[in-house]
Amino acid sequence: MSEQRCWYLIHSKPRMEKQAEENLSRQGYETYLPMVKTRRRRNNRYITLVEAFFPRYLFIHLDTQTDNWAPIRSTLGVSRLIQFGGIPAIAPAELIDSLKTNEDELGFQNIEKKEMKAGDKVNIIDGPFAGYTGIYNKKKSTERVTILLDIVGKQSEVTISEHDLLLA
Repeated sequence: MSEQRCWYLIHSKPRMEKQAEENLSRQGYETYLPMVKTRRRRNNRYITLVEAFFPRYLFIHLDTQTDNWAPIRSTLGVSRLIQFGGIPAIAPAELIDSLKTNEDELGFQNIEKKEMKAGDKVNIIDGPFAGYTGIYNKKKSTERVTILLDIVGKQSEVTISEHDLLLA
């Protein structure tokens, strides 16, 4: 392997990271697209989605001396190669190594969700109480929790989805 090989950052077209990766790989380029599983709320239900860890970005491993960079810009799904001052931006190899070691056995980024415990301050990010801050009380079922909210000067216990909360 050449000493001139570095990881560079590609900006893809919206929601076309996977397509850009596949098309670049077909052309013989080595690419890396970190993926993550996320939960989103749709139609009052939570669904699991697989999406790019860095939306609209993927990495490409190129040699400054031997690789042909010209086809990259016209590859389906690619918007442009990220540059600063006309010079392609190099992504640190340590970043790529770190991302690869953080993958689970299925190749998804391992994002640990911190467990909440009684007394933790939480922000409500979705639902009818969005924007309020409360105190985590206890887990009620697999996805429901109770929190204490200060509503008009009185602390009230409210049951909401745990997906609507973030630790403050």
